[in-house]
Amino acid sequence: MNYIGIIAAIFSTDFFIKNYIEKNLEAGTEKEKVRGFIRLRKHHNKGAFLNVGQGKRRTVAFISLMLTLVLTFFFIMTLGTKGNTPLRAGLALLLGGAFSNTYDRLKRGHVVDYLSFHVKWKWLSNIIFNISDFCIIIGAFVTVLSVGNE
Repeated sequence: MNYIGIIAAIFSTDFFIKNYIEKNLEAGTEKEKVRGFIRLRKHHNKGAFLNVGQGKRRTVAFISLMLTLVLTFFFIMTLGTKGNTPLRAGLALLLGGAFSNTYDRLKRGHVVDYLSFHVKWKWLSNIIFNISDFCIIIGAFVTVLSVGNE
């Protein structure tokens, strides 16, 4: 499996969507897709998940960079071993998302979030994600499960 290709695909896909959102969607507006279930909304997240630490952007960016570097090192260490396919796949998902969001924090000063879901739970409808966020969540889940099954 081409894990580096997965990382590159996540980064580039999210990068191009974020640029599209930045250029074509005004803050405070939304576009409904899939009969209103999916909503495109531009949001500049100046912190980490759910805007935690938004008053400490440099600290959040530094922590993001350090965690990404540690994950990258760990991922590189797994490339020389046989097996561990779920672990490498989980790390590839994690890294694709981490590279994209860390890039945003360092280059833009915020992470561009753009995707929300219209569901009956208002708290969930108010959360705005990006593709990298989903990859980080799924990658972390797969990584933890794979480490627990070794």
